[in-house]
Formats: sequence, C-alpha cells, structure tokens
Amino acid sequence: MERHYGMDWLRIGAFGLLILYHIGMVFVPWGFQVKTGQPIVWTEIPMLLTNPWRLTLLFVVSGYASRALYAKSAGVRAFIASRNTRLLVPLIFGMAMIIPPQTWVELTTQHGYVGSFWHFFTSDYFRFGTLSGIVMPTWNHLWFVLYLWFYTVALSLLVQIPGGARWQAAFDRVFAGSRAVFVPLAFLIVTQFWLFHRIEDTHKFYDDWIAHLQYFPSVLFGFGLAGSKAAMAGLARWWKLSAMLAVGSYVAIVGLLIAYPDFSFPTDNTALLYRFVREIEAATAITALIGIAERFGNRDHVWRATLAEATFPFYIIHQTAIVVVEFWIRPLELGALAEFLILVPATVAACWAFYLIGRDMNWLRPLIGLKRRPTSAPAVANLHVRAQPDVA
Repeated sequence: MERHYGMDWLRIGAFGLLILYHIGMVFVPWGFQVKTGQPIVWTEIPMLLTNPWRLTLLFVVSGYASRALYAKSAGVRAFIASRNTRLLVPLIFGMAMIIPPQTWVELTTQHGYVGSFWHFFTSDYFRFGTLSGIVMPTWNHLWFVLYLWFYTVALSLLVQIPGGARWQAAFDRVFAGSRAVFVPLAFLIVTQFWLFHRIEDTHKFYDDWIAHLQYFPSVLFGFGLAGSKAAMAGLARWWKLSAMLAVGSYVAIVGLLIAYPDFSFPTDNTALLYRFVREIEAATAITALIGIAERFGNRDHVWRATLAEATFPFYIIHQTAIVVVEFWIRPLELGALAEFLILVPATVAACWAFYLIGRDMNWLRPLIGLKRRPTSAPAVANLHVRAQPDVA
C-alpha cells in the first residue's frame, strides 16, 4: 500500500488532542484520577468539542493503519504476532510500571489512602482485587490498547473469509460518494441513539458492549477505507458538508450546556436532544477530518516520521505524567489557569523524555510500543532524519 501521509497527520493530531483532553479532565467536574482544587463547570464546553468523536477517530485511523500493517505481514500469523508484540507487550508493561502512580494518586487524594507509593506498589497494587472499589492491577487509559488488540485479532480472523475482493467492492459501493458521510452517520444514530441509549463507556471490556458496537465497526471502516479510493474520494468531496454538520451540532451542544450547566437537563426530551446532536457531531466530525486529510494533508514533512513514531509512546506515558504533575502542584493552590499552564509543557516534556530515552535503547523499544531495530543497524540520533515507522 502507498503510504497516506494525511492519515498519519490525522493520527498524530488525534493523539495530540487526546493529551489536551486528558489535561482538561483535571479541571472539569467529571471523574478522573486527580482533580484541581475547584473544578470549573464551563470547561465542559471546550471538552465537548472533541469528546463525542476523539476515541472513535482513533479506532478508525488504527483500522486504516492495520490494513497497511497486514499488507506488509507474511500472512495472518505474522500479523497477529506483530500485534501481540506491539500492543500486548506495552499494555502489560504499562499496567505493571506506568499505571501504578495514577492509582496511588487517586486513592490518596480521593479515598483517604495514607500509605507511601512504595508501600502501595509493593503491598497493594498487585492484589488482583479491589481497594476502595478500584480494581488492581488496572489498565486505566490503556484500555484503548486492550480493545484495539482484541479488535485486530478479530479482524485477522475476518480477513481469512474467502472473497476479499468482493468484500472490498461491496464496501466501495456502500460508501461511495455522499454515502461516505451519511452511512456512518445513520449507523451511529441507529445503534447508539435509537436502539441503545449509550451514556458512557465502562472500559471494562467484558460489559462494554454498546461501546464495542461503535468501536469495532470503526476499526472495520478504517480497514476498508484504506483500500477504497471511492470512499476516500467521497469524503474529500463532501468534507464541507460534514464540517458544517459537525459545527452545527457542536453549537447545539454548547447552547444546551449554557442553558443547563453540568448536564442538568430538566426533561428526558432535552437529554434525548443532547444525545442526538452528540451522535451527529461524532460521525460528521470524523468524516470531515478524514476528508480534509485526503484533500489537503497527503504530503510529507521532515518531522512527520518522528512524530508518527512518537505518538504511541506519548500515549502510554501522558496520563501518568498529568496525574503526577497535578498531584505535586495541587497543594500549592495556584489556581486553575496557572495549573493548566504548568501541566501542558510539563506533560509534553515528560512525553518527549519517555520517547527519546526509550527509542534509543533497543531493549526498551518493545515496552513503549516500538519495533526493535536490527542489531546491526546504528541508532539514529538526529530528530529530523528518521526511518519510516510502523505505527501501532
């Protein structure tokens, strides 16, 4: 497959927005591992700009990348082996070494835990049970990696069904032209709004079936999209319509949150209206962004390969960095704005440090989601000259 630089940029941007979103979670009155001293209700408004579609977009671009990785693999077994190495290994490493500080901070700040981190790590975290209702060990934000691993294993079974060319041709017919916009929109409205009243994900995998009904088809859509010129052309042609629908639905959400802060909707019909426009934003924002990536973003840049490779390590470490930094600065009572201005550069610095240290130690690379370098290949120190990465 020819590499699509626009989808690379979309993936990089999606993970960048995810990091900002998780920084925002410190300040909204929603549940999170650590909270600012006085959460601010109005911060829900900028958060809802990406909340409806950020995760679904990640699964779509992951499905797209999986098509490229499968095409490069020597069969299904090699593809599954690659997914095991690139997803399960960093997941296990993350649960064992990256996630524990998040759980300790949550217990300390929200559940009255008084033990030190070392005591928690050596005595409590690996209990394979619960403490104050929190399951340990846990995957926290790395639930995405677990879900993606299951989805790609299921995908590897589906691609063995005979008649792959016919399936791709059917995909092209279903999603050609403006249907590339309206079929995903109809799917989300029917499954997430009409048939099932989705509220939020559980991230427990085994009882998150409504979320699976959105995320797994998103992976399949991305996989099919990677081989469909007709669907990509439709998304590129109709991106303005998608963008107008996405912006209009977001404006409606903003109006509802201004009228009823913190989702204090007075009637069931108002709540239904919010959920309806939320699904419209989720579908059309994604189709608009892919259309923009196809039409304007399919070009390389000297930093693209480095950023594409760094994205997954950034994802692994970013939430722990956010939680730990906020835990350190929270007692200073600096105020929300000062905390935000500290959290953003501190989190970015921690992400870069994690990536730069891990990428140049070959034994660490699999732990942070990177492919091992051949032992005979010298490490490349220049940030601007990088080999083409295999994205997760």
